[in-house]
Amino acid sequence: MALLKKVTAMAGLAFVSVLLYAPAAFAQAAGAADNEFTMKGFVALAAGLGIGIAAFGGALGQGKAAAATLEGIARNPGASGKMFVPMILALALIESLVIYALVIAFTLVGKL
Repeated sequence: MALLKKVTAMAGLAFVSVLLYAPAAFAQAAGAADNEFTMKGFVALAAGLGIGIAAFGGALGQGKAAAATLEGIARNPGASGKMFVPMILALALIESLVIYALVIAFTLVGKL
């Protein structure tokens, strides 16, 4: 569990550092105008990052849901029938959010 907290803290720190340094990295010189290529690049970047973050979050959610269900079944094997349907429903709802992010990504890429 301590390793998971360390990995989560490092990922959070990396995410915050990217958020803090990205504006400086993409800053333009005074007088430089945006053109359609920079906007298309940002749209493509948004689509790629969006689906990547959604897939990562969905995988974490599905793993946690499956682990909790299996732990519950291990503690009480008689309740496995009552736990199976809610687990499948939860996994389907988590996956639907990832598919929704995929649709949004395709919509963004369609604007290119």
